[in-house]
Amino acid sequence: MTPLFRRKKSASSAKERLQLVLIHDRTDLSPSVLDALKDDLIATISRHVAIDPTEVDIRIAHEGRSQRLVADIPLQTSHRHR
Repeated sequence: MTPLFRRKKSASSAKERLQLVLIHDRTDLSPSVLDALKDDLIATISRHVAIDPTEVDIRIAHEGRSQRLVADIPLQTSHRHR
């Protein structure tokens, strides 16, 4: 891996950490609360459908002065034979 790619990954991680700090400043949800919420959603949804927990993305989206909790939860495909 070249140093250029490491910097991009580092910059991406720094951007994500900054976004979490900004979310915390704008809402009363701390990063630990968002993590707990993510864990609860994964556990609940996993009881009903197969999901890929490593790809779950939970975030706060800002639109003007309003905020939304956005959950991107990829479903695993099942390969059933007919």
